[in-house]
Amino acid sequence: MTHTDSQTALNLSGPHRAAFDEPLALACGQTLEHYELVYETYGTLNEQRSNAVLVCHALGGNHHAAGFHESDRKPGWWDKHIGPGKSIDTDRFFVISLNNLGGCHGSTGPNAINPATGKLWGPEFPMMTVPDWVHSQARLADHLGIERFAAVIGGSLGGMQVQTWAILYPDRIANAIVIASTPRLSAQNIAFNEVARQAIRSDPDFHEGWYYQHDTRPRHGLKLARMIGHITYLSEAAMGRKFGRDLRSALNFGYDVEFEIESYLRYQGNNFSNSFDANTYLLMTKALDYFDPARDHNGDLAATFAKSQCRFLIISFSSDWRFTPARSREIVEALVEAGKRVSYVNIESPHGHDAFLLPDERYETVLKNFLSHAMAAPSDDTHHHNRGNDHAAS
Repeated sequence: MTHTDSQTALNLSGPHRAAFDEPLALACGQTLEHYELVYETYGTLNEQRSNAVLVCHALGGNHHAAGFHESDRKPGWWDKHIGPGKSIDTDRFFVISLNNLGGCHGSTGPNAINPATGKLWGPEFPMMTVPDWVHSQARLADHLGIERFAAVIGGSLGGMQVQTWAILYPDRIANAIVIASTPRLSAQNIAFNEVARQAIRSDPDFHEGWYYQHDTRPRHGLKLARMIGHITYLSEAAMGRKFGRDLRSALNFGYDVEFEIESYLRYQGNNFSNSFDANTYLLMTKALDYFDPARDHNGDLAATFAKSQCRFLIISFSSDWRFTPARSREIVEALVEAGKRVSYVNIESPHGHDAFLLPDERYETVLKNFLSHAMAAPSDDTHHHNRGNDHAAS
């Protein structure tokens, strides 16, 4: 199948650009007076506007979640799951994926023009939080005439956005799918993020975030940050199975690449440093650190979900040590305590945290079966949403 055929089968539309003039008040105390969101859609919105699904991206993701554009070598980042007959079936659903505010792939962010100065925002772009993103996504839904999503889906940082949708907009989401995520970062995860940020900030080409003005980019620091992150996305078993201690050639008794894993990490780091913005990486890792919705409820996660009305599907992966299955079970237990309808599955996988992006028959079946009952037509049985645990399996 050619790229064009794939795009036609998927009914890929976009990227589109939506401009907003209504000021957006942010958690940091600043306000974005004007901003733009870039998004793609897949499938067709039905007449009732009840089949819309929002897909929220993770740290390194963007609006291009599926299919090919003409210049693409690879399809969108979740192409294995979005398309005709796939787990997120575009023959049934109208799927929306956007680049979050602060991103570097078209939505307003550090590499966009600050209308107040006429120059790039750079490090002066406001600090973002997950609720800020969700509020902007709700405005995009308004722009598209979607009152209620059939489902909001996301993995990792995307899963944090899904939780926030269920908390802040309980009447606008029918189903929430939280994948390989957590109710808040552990100290270890915050530590990984801080080391990555320091790798970027200590790069001589960083220039306190004003590298655009110096016609350079902190590629070395961003490369190191991605290498650190990538290690945490893979399991020890997956890394050992794929690379082991294999050498590229004979030992050279120096610091050039010798082991295959060294070559792989450098390759991944180089690719990322050429396609991502350092200021965006800094603010998105901070958004990860800040996420803690139970903070406003004295640490009581069950109370945090008290007003949520949707069905929940929580998915974890056995070898994920970045966001372990125990963190997903925290969410499940809070939802059960709050009397919500929740299903949970822990997928046996050797791939670590990255498993949420990869094909897996059981994973795809779980998603597809859950979504087979997902439509967002106005419900007249809202009073049943607090009846208790619908199904929990580990």
